[in-house]
Amino acid sequence: LIRTIFSMTELVQMVWNDLYVKDGTRNVEFILKPLPDTLAERAMMQQVWINLISNALKYTRNNQQTTIEISGEQKDGEIIYSVKDNGSGFDMQFYDKLFGVFQRLHSQEEFEGTGVGLAIVERIISKHGGKIWAEGKVNEGAVFYFSLPDRNT
Repeated sequence: LIRTIFSMTELVQMVWNDLYVKDGTRNVEFILKPLPDTLAERAMMQQVWINLISNALKYTRNNQQTTIEISGEQKDGEIIYSVKDNGSGFDMQFYDKLFGVFQRLHSQEEFEGTGVGLAIVERIISKHGGKIWAEGKVNEGAVFYFSLPDRNT
């Protein structure tokens, strides 16, 4: 991996601008809090954000009002980033399937997808020495977290 230091805030804003097309049918509040910079492989991190933000947009599309919030903090030698949405969420009893390849918690009819997005994210994060985890409640949304080693420790 060729790691460089870059602005995670700028990367997320760029990904958001690419993914979210204002089409007049959706009311999306996007909250991007200042994110700690990171030392990582930028193209891989871009893929992480594309997958996580795409999921947040996908699983909130039936909402009247959507809120997607992205934040990050430095804590105990690592940086923890999160993507929180108020979408369909998931049942924590199926948590062990979340990051598996071709594992889906929703039907293809309900939400399209191949079931590899989170598996890809998990692989990229672990290559960077980090972890990924999530919390969800059915019909109340989900929060996906991932950690990366803090370059300042």
